[in-house]
Amino acid sequence: MNHLDNLGDSTTDDEAGSQTTEDEVPERQAPAAPPPPPPPPPAPAPSAGRERPRYELRHTLRGHTDSISAVKFSPDGTLLASCGNDRVVKIWSPFTGELIRNLNGHTKGLSDIAWSSDSVHLASASDDTTIRIWEVDTGLTLRTLKGHTNYVFCVNYNNASNLLVSGGCDGEIRVWNVDKGKCLKKILAHLDYVTAVHFNRDASLIVSCSLDGLIRIWNTATGQCLKTLAESHDAICQHVQFSPNSKYILSTAHDSAIRLWDYQTSRCLKTYVGHTNQKYCIAACFSVTGGKWIISGSEDHKVYLWDLQSREIVQTLEGHTDVVVAVATHPQQNMIASGSIDSDLTIRIWADRGGS
Repeated sequence: MNHLDNLGDSTTDDEAGSQTTEDEVPERQAPAAPPPPPPPPPAPAPSAGRERPRYELRHTLRGHTDSISAVKFSPDGTLLASCGNDRVVKIWSPFTGELIRNLNGHTKGLSDIAWSSDSVHLASASDDTTIRIWEVDTGLTLRTLKGHTNYVFCVNYNNASNLLVSGGCDGEIRVWNVDKGKCLKKILAHLDYVTAVHFNRDASLIVSCSLDGLIRIWNTATGQCLKTLAESHDAICQHVQFSPNSKYILSTAHDSAIRLWDYQTSRCLKTYVGHTNQKYCIAACFSVTGGKWIISGSEDHKVYLWDLQSREIVQTLEGHTDVVVAVATHPQQNMIASGSIDSDLTIRIWADRGGS
């Protein structure tokens, strides 16, 4: 059985058909203390006979007036949310490309958004130091969470959607009770901007990363740091998340490499290269609805898709005219959303036309 099979939820049917590859052993061994990973190897050559994605542009969404920072599909797959430096959260239909409504209220730009599991509520993180919880159907703000003393850079719900975790540019992580709008825990987590925070599947752990170069795993209940993973000196990490099954961590860094970690052993198992990421906070994500892909934006204006197992680039999506900082995958369909900055300001919806 391959180390990375059953990457998604073990209860899903499509996991039974997960592809295995020859690389049964992790590519990189590490001693107990986490050393910096070595420079990324060259991207592997294309392999024959492997199913490949065939994504095509379906819709181009226009309306943001300043750089887009995040795009997120609702868990039920019916909506797409986006946010940016124009202080607005926009709600779209991913199937028609239609703008459904704007969520207005923040007084400064937004860096992140997150959906509740029931797709009813949306949380947004803003430079105005607040997090807002929105009722998406009405466009009303239900709660405004106050406590961060500076820009709020990232936010995520747990699966039960009774907790939120947020990270700020003061190095602080906060855990919130959603119903009461109260801060439950404040963690002095990093020495620089906290650029991503994410709960694992049962919300017992939080993973965070920062411009201080560190990835950290936290006990949600106690706030204790359980583990620190260090990127190399030139590999400042700017985005991190648990895999769907919570066994692995995916990180992006400024050495133009995306890494898949077994955080329990501190091993870097896979490195994905070929894109450009040296300046911007660019998110990557998993795609498990069809083939198993890693997807990321890039500073060369493209979206990249890698085969999770072989690390091969299986498709690049071209059309954006500026840096692609945000990507998201649809929860049920083979669909990707991507968002770009400055001179582009569009969101593009891509769908796989099937076949191999």
